Amino acid sequence: MKTEQAIDAESGSGTVKHIGYWHLIARRFFRQPRAIIGITVFVLLVLLAIFGNRIAKYSYDDPDFAALTSPPSADHWLGTDSSGVDMFAALCHGLGRSLAIGVLSALAMIIIAAIFGCAIAYFQGTFEKIGMWILDTLMVIPAFLMIALIVRAANASAGWLWLVVGLSAFGWIGLARTIRTVALSLRERDYVKAAKYMGVNSFTVIIRHLVPNLASIIILNFILGIISSIGSETGLSFLGLGIKPPDTSLGNLLSGGQSSIQTAPWIVGFPSLTLLILCVALMMISDALRDAVDPRSAASGQVSA
Repeated sequence: MKTEQAIDAESGSGTVKHIGYWHLIARRFFRQPRAIIGITVFVLLVLLAIFGNRIAKYSYDDPDFAALTSPPSADHWLGTDSSGVDMFAALCHGLGRSLAIGVLSALAMIIIAAIFGCAIAYFQGTFEKIGMWILDTLMVIPAFLMIALIVRAANASAGWLWLVVGLSAFGWIGLARTIRTVALSLRERDYVKAAKYMGVNSFTVIIRHLVPNLASIIILNFILGIISSIGSETGLSFLGLGIKPPDTSLGNLLSGGQSSIQTAPWIVGFPSLTLLILCVALMMISDALRDAVDPRSAASGQVSA
């Protein structure tokens, strides 16, 4: 594990302290205001998605037919849509569904991309050529259309799971090429050659030596993958190719409110604002993490004990 030395300037003792690599990255990350803001907002949105329906007066699947297209009020905090669905309850459920899709698909994509990218970098010759041919072939497949076909064939209750499968199946390809490029230099390191010389299993070398040394890239692309997956889900659901009623998501809410944007702007306004805040918070976390990993950035600052 990498370490960095720090001088205790406050005490003047000149004591040398060793700071672990990930400890140093965490210190660089949390000293940035945008990191604190981004994490705070993201955690609040996650809590809203988890506990929002418990404090809502109505359920997202229990419409109030006495309040159709009702503006925000004490009874319906964010108003209702044309079917009488409480927008606060629908927003909480839709936010949770979009977050679940984004996190699960990003996690699956990063795992597949890390293992496949490191594998084709580690193995040379025919295996590497076949691996690159597979990536090049998958790149030309119309992913958006294929995902839409996969989700369309599923029922409403399992539609979001099939959407995760579709996004995971086609979203890892570009990232695998990036990881493979970086891993090409890692396979020439002495510790990798020593492991191969000692007869360590190839899969073990990839998992224990290559993948962990790409952790910073993997974590950063995991955050970006969440943003990308949420954006893809929103686009598909907005076009009617993603989440199906009675289930709902942020994209589904935007699609349902587009026809009444002038007469009932709260129906599309609150989901749009929530989606914007979520993406901005994730981008702030991603930018702060990138600067924390990059030693040349201003976020590195001075290391003090």
